[in-house]
Amino acid sequence: MVDILHRIAAEGRTADDVYEALATIDGLRGWWTEDTTGSTEPGGVIAFRFPAGGFDMRVLESEPGKRVLWEVVGGTPEWIGTRVHWDLRDENGWGIVLFKHEGWAEPIEFMHHCSTKWAVFLLSLKALVEHGKGDPAPHDVQNDNW
Repeated sequence: MVDILHRIAAEGRTADDVYEALATIDGLRGWWTEDTTGSTEPGGVIAFRFPAGGFDMRVLESEPGKRVLWEVVGGTPEWIGTRVHWDLRDENGWGIVLFKHEGWAEPIEFMHHCSTKWAVFLLSLKALVEHGKGDPAPHDVQNDNW
């Protein structure tokens, strides 16, 4: 198994600020995709839709200011059963996010694409938390020819 790992820091913001963007439908719509529906409570399922498809994530954990954990339960076969971790903390006036998309069966070309897209959306999350406006799909940076 292989994982995608990233780290971002939101200047002048707290882990609670980041948590709000990860644990509410409006927050998720503000940085990942405008077409987001569902329940962000533990046990709930969030549907994320993009122009080319989408994913369904079951919320496994949601601890304010600390952690959000999803399991992919619908979408592209390469994602089914993988988990998306958001570990949060405060550090000297910055809200820190340690991101992990774990459980990929192998590092296929699609994983390379997804790692870049996660980076794009993590920068969108940072922009939303720091400045109040992200670049969610369909307004995100396009990085492929698919």
